[in-house]
Amino acid sequence: MANLKEIRNRISSVSSTMQITSAMKMVSAAKLKKAQDAITAMRPYANKLTELLQSLSATLDVDSGSKYSVQREVKNVLVVAITSNRGLCGAFNSNIIKEATRLANETYANQEVAYVSIGKKANDALSKVGTVVSNNSNVFDELTFDNVAEIAESLMQKFVDGEFDKIELVYNKFKNAATQIIMTEQFLPIVPVEGDVNVKTDYIFEPSKAEIVETLIPKSLKTQLYKGIRDSFASEHGARMTAMHKATDNATELRDQLKLTYNKARQAAITNEILEIVGGAEALNN
Repeated sequence: MANLKEIRNRISSVSSTMQITSAMKMVSAAKLKKAQDAITAMRPYANKLTELLQSLSATLDVDSGSKYSVQREVKNVLVVAITSNRGLCGAFNSNIIKEATRLANETYANQEVAYVSIGKKANDALSKVGTVVSNNSNVFDELTFDNVAEIAESLMQKFVDGEFDKIELVYNKFKNAATQIIMTEQFLPIVPVEGDVNVKTDYIFEPSKAEIVETLIPKSLKTQLYKGIRDSFASEHGARMTAMHKATDNATELRDQLKLTYNKARQAAITNEILEIVGGAEALNN
């Protein structure tokens, strides 16, 4: 009977876990809808801004390039890892941490690499393997463009000051609730436009084209970082919803198996009791 009690306790424990994972799945599903709508609405604007900037930059002289496009010998690299503040979302965070450390150990093995963490999980993991120069976990408390713009300005200033020669973004791009794509994007210096630079336009620019580009570049960089964080935010809820869905299914399957085991053990115990009673009765008759 002690064995039966053990099984009952396990069934109760698994049922409680199943209720928690099911509730977390529903919460993430509700948050995912809002986060997905935000990144879906933002992408066309971000892509058009980048397209406009590239179109204008392609027509400028090389000597009039921006301070954000200066190509220096890469000695110091800054990797911006975007994760979440909480776990229980499958491999969402570990994939970013693996990619960030891979960049440091393989791609930039001959350079000095430091990290900027956006998300508590990135800070906790990367601080053990390297130098984290800035932790911005609180940005998820109120995810707005202005708050992200402050982080972008800090990164831009570090590049302009020569503290770092290259800055990379590592984040999860949202595709759907079940799929997140690990992205590595060069944040600074600005990637040169490839292909035909003889872009013909019929626009009249006021003020000059160079001044417009100088104004657009900081705006574009802030938007790029904001889009990356928004993508990661939506991906987090998608990953957590998927992980909790699988956890609920696994808990349901385990509970059913335990119930079957319990019923078999209970039937065996009852059968043994009946056999003992019958055996005792036979002994009295004899």
